[in-house]
Amino acid sequence: MTITKRLLLRALLSLGMAVPLLAQAVDNSAPDLLIRQLSLETIETVKADKAIQGGDVQKVITLVDTKVMPHVNFQRMTASAVGRFWRQATPDQQKRLQDEFKTLLVRTYAGALTQVKDQSVALKPLRAGADDAEVVVRTEIRGKGDPIQLDYRLEKTPKGWQIYDVNVLGIWLADQYRNSFAQEIGANGIDGLIKALADRNAKAASPAPAKT
Repeated sequence: MTITKRLLLRALLSLGMAVPLLAQAVDNSAPDLLIRQLSLETIETVKADKAIQGGDVQKVITLVDTKVMPHVNFQRMTASAVGRFWRQATPDQQKRLQDEFKTLLVRTYAGALTQVKDQSVALKPLRAGADDAEVVVRTEIRGKGDPIQLDYRLEKTPKGWQIYDVNVLGIWLADQYRNSFAQEIGANGIDGLIKALADRNAKAASPAPAKT
């Protein structure tokens, strides 16, 4: 596993930390409250769930898709990752890009969640004005080893605060994908990127070959 991928998986622990098994309403009236509640509930849930600890990725995928994604502005996240090419895409291509990118990240979140053992989350003081419509919530993931910087960009929407980007150790998620997406589009066009993402998702969903 490359260093970049390890950093990304650690970052995705955060968005994946939004998987409470209990039917409890999430308070998204303030950005730091949202991040705190999602993080704490999910960490405790994952630690207590033997199936997740045992690596049941499909179970986590379902939970992430139903619990995490309502708090993510996925269209904005996808558009940011695709960059300048987003405006060149047709509405159908934009939808397909968003669907495939979502599938990719949900599966990555799920894989990251199965690695949660003894981590805890510490929020740093929120530096934002009362009228700010976009903020950064800064946190640290603490466990064995050095703390991991983990920051969120959130925006205020009619639905409440929503996450649209994540930063781990100075690397924003959208920036991380933008370069590779641009290279794929440059070589094979927007449809080429959609196909590459679809192929990657199909491969990830395929069962691992049995060991002989």
